[in-house]
Amino acid sequence: MIKALARAFRWREMLESGAYATITEMAHAERIDHGYLGRILRLTLLAPDIVEAVLSGSQPEGVTIAAFTRAFPLMWQEQRRTFRHAAQLSLVMNPYVIRAPREVRRSI
Repeated sequence: MIKALARAFRWREMLESGAYATITEMAHAERIDHGYLGRILRLTLLAPDIVEAVLSGSQPEGVTIAAFTRAFPLMWQEQRRTFRHAAQLSLVMNPYVIRAPREVRRSI
């Protein structure tokens, strides 16, 4: 997940700097599918505290790269609710998952 976030912010910087005019142009230059590039680029829209949790490895167990590459709300408060729900659902489906400390789970 950290690698995907790093790519997302690097690609956003390349677009903002004018190195590439479009996602399609960048995808061609990077030799990757433009749909994949677009999904990863969306990670730059995540709430800063969610990005920080991923980078520090403290995101809830149920929050995976698959969850991040699906459509998610743009409003940060809604993102927090969505990913908190995903983490809780994961724990219900797999009760043997080691849970993060309660204060970490509340921060996301």
